[in-house]
Amino acid sequence: MLAAAVFTTRAVAQTGPATAPADNTPSYAALADLLENDKARDKLIEQLRSLAPEGAQAPAAGVAQPTRAEPSRDPAGLPLSQRLAIDLQTFTAGLLHDTAATMTAVRAALSGEPVPGNRLRASLPALSVLLFTIVGTLLAYAAFRVLAGFGFARLNAWILDDSKGKVGPQPDPGPAAKRYRYASLTLSRKLLGVLAAFLIDVAASLSAALAGYVLSTILADGTGGKTLFALQFLTAFVMIEIAKAVSRGVFATRYDQLRLLPLSPEAAAYWNHWLTLLIGLTGYGLMVAVPVAEAVFLPAAAKVLGLIIMLGVYIYGVRVVWKNRHAVRAGLVRRAEQSSTAVFGTLLRVLGRIWHLIALAYFTMLLAVSQADQDQALVFMTRATIQTVAAVVIGLALAATLSSLLSRRIQLPDDWRRALPLLESRINAYVPATLKALRLLILITVSLVVLDAWRAFDLLAWLESANGRATVALVFRVGIILAMAALSWTVLASLIEHRLSLSGGIHRPSEREKTLLMLFRNAAAVVIATMTALIVLSQIGIDIGPLIAGAGVAGLAIGFGAQKLVQDVITGVFIQLENGMNQNDVVELAGIFGTVEKITIRSVVIRTLDGGYHLIPFSTIDKLTNHTRDFGYHYGEYNIAHRENVDEAIAQLELAFKDLMQDPELSREVLEDISIPGVTGLTERGFTIRVLIKTTPGNQWAIQRGFNRLVKQRFDAAGIELPYPQTVLHFGRDKLGYAAPVDVRGVDALKHSAGTTPAPGQTMRPALDEGN
Repeated sequence: MLAAAVFTTRAVAQTGPATAPADNTPSYAALADLLENDKARDKLIEQLRSLAPEGAQAPAAGVAQPTRAEPSRDPAGLPLSQRLAIDLQTFTAGLLHDTAATMTAVRAALSGEPVPGNRLRASLPALSVLLFTIVGTLLAYAAFRVLAGFGFARLNAWILDDSKGKVGPQPDPGPAAKRYRYASLTLSRKLLGVLAAFLIDVAASLSAALAGYVLSTILADGTGGKTLFALQFLTAFVMIEIAKAVSRGVFATRYDQLRLLPLSPEAAAYWNHWLTLLIGLTGYGLMVAVPVAEAVFLPAAAKVLGLIIMLGVYIYGVRVVWKNRHAVRAGLVRRAEQSSTAVFGTLLRVLGRIWHLIALAYFTMLLAVSQADQDQALVFMTRATIQTVAAVVIGLALAATLSSLLSRRIQLPDDWRRALPLLESRINAYVPATLKALRLLILITVSLVVLDAWRAFDLLAWLESANGRATVALVFRVGIILAMAALSWTVLASLIEHRLSLSGGIHRPSEREKTLLMLFRNAAAVVIATMTALIVLSQIGIDIGPLIAGAGVAGLAIGFGAQKLVQDVITGVFIQLENGMNQNDVVELAGIFGTVEKITIRSVVIRTLDGGYHLIPFSTIDKLTNHTRDFGYHYGEYNIAHRENVDEAIAQLELAFKDLMQDPELSREVLEDISIPGVTGLTERGFTIRVLIKTTPGNQWAIQRGFNRLVKQRFDAAGIELPYPQTVLHFGRDKLGYAAPVDVRGVDALKHSAGTTPAPGQTMRPALDEGN
């Protein structure tokens, strides 16, 4: 704060001569007072010698004696610490001189001695006119404020009637609804009422000032010198009351509906009293008391009086800010929680944390500027405050407008969404990044304008300089490059997605085309991102030649160190060139059987039937089996019992194929008639018949399931037995075929009497019937 105040003080002081009055008499008086003080005179002589050009000679008594040339010390070229020290030393020296001159004048006045520069008697007529003008203006202002109160009451009732009309004839909504009645007021009607109240307030102030001017003119009797102080007061009165009218419009202590901020009447009265008191002390002190004291008494006394007034304002303001820092923060946090816009909620939370620091910095700046140039201090502070508030308000309005516009989801026509299914989501994905970039640009612009307002940065001079023009051009070029890159990627990706989204007709893309388009899209994304980054770096002044050379060396090192990666890429390239597999193909590789889900430049993703996600590098593939290339075959081996007839079994297989061709879903996947080569094997369980059915690629498993169901139905209907494990028991025979008789006995179940149980130790023995 101290550093900013010192630099702002220097800036205001540098602009002093351009705005100084034409009458230089006060400057001569100040120079005379300065020369009267020995220490100040010696300090002035030392500074003048230090500013003398190199090689200059000081005149001596009669003969020009050569003097040693001292180096030029331009304050602008000194380090920051030395500049701060010089400014503080100059301010301290001036303060000591003013205090000493004031004390000397006071002692002289108390002792009855004449005070040099004292013009009290000559100024008594002007002071009397000033006194009567102050009294008359204040009385007129009080009368006009009473009349203005009727207008304020009507406006307050007008806004309140509108809010009641919004609610309608309903029962009492309760205290909760009353608490939030402020939020239900019509915004436009309220703003019109507040603006009208402000105009009425300003009109009352102007009318009172006009009455005071007429009174001062009458009291002056045509003497222009008598109205000088009165006119100064009237000018200050108008400016101060307009500032107070703004405060009353914001807080509106007596009329709730004319209050802009949602505060309680007690809080509004407290802050309005504090602000109006600070505005009155500062304005009347610097614009009336100090100029009158300077004209009537000594300029040094006027400076001391201004310092005392501003110190009082500073201490009072800092005390109130520090006392209420937590209460204001809590109120801002509550408003942030009720805010419906995220950006305003965030700003309110940040403001709640730093508002007291901003207020302290403002009061510190006001104190420093008022001591640098008391005549132009309020003009500078007013201009800087208005420019700061306007920049912040406009920046917030632009940010809110952008957030409101870009928060709505962009919707494309239905035809576009069908043709380019991902274009809408891709365009909406650019919105957050665009919003952040625009907010950052607004923040930087507002910050520069605020710094320019406080003379910490000359925005116009920077924009007119070569660096400023180059920076603005750089921002535009980078923005255009990023926009073109985003547009190129959007158009390219949309065209690829449009081609991939075609699902019917002769223009339907093949699986190979889909795979190549996906690979091309990935490669295009890498190329666009790389080229955009290199172009942006070249635009901001970075030499990309060494970067490209370094990338080549790094690529060579990676090629030697990551041979497996290179092998993956090269193997993948040859697999794609040979059209080995494409997306959605059913393949078998690296011992895994499944569907190709994704292909990149170095790996392939296989999804198995159990949902497993298998990532396989191309370098591990030594054999690739593709089951969906050109056509497929249902290859079936059907085992039939030995007792069945071969021709009958083949006939039933053909009938099952005819049934299959009656299925509208499966028949169109069959490319040729069934092929039955015949019996291909004899085993201990039966004989085997081979069946081949040619199908479209990838549908052989569907044909297999459908044909097996029909074969089972046909075999069951014809009584053809499918072999299954059996045990055949036979007895031995001699060479003549004679088998010995076998003793066979049947075992009947033991019949138990009802309620009969064996005795302990007795077993139940079955009865045997003898037979053949």
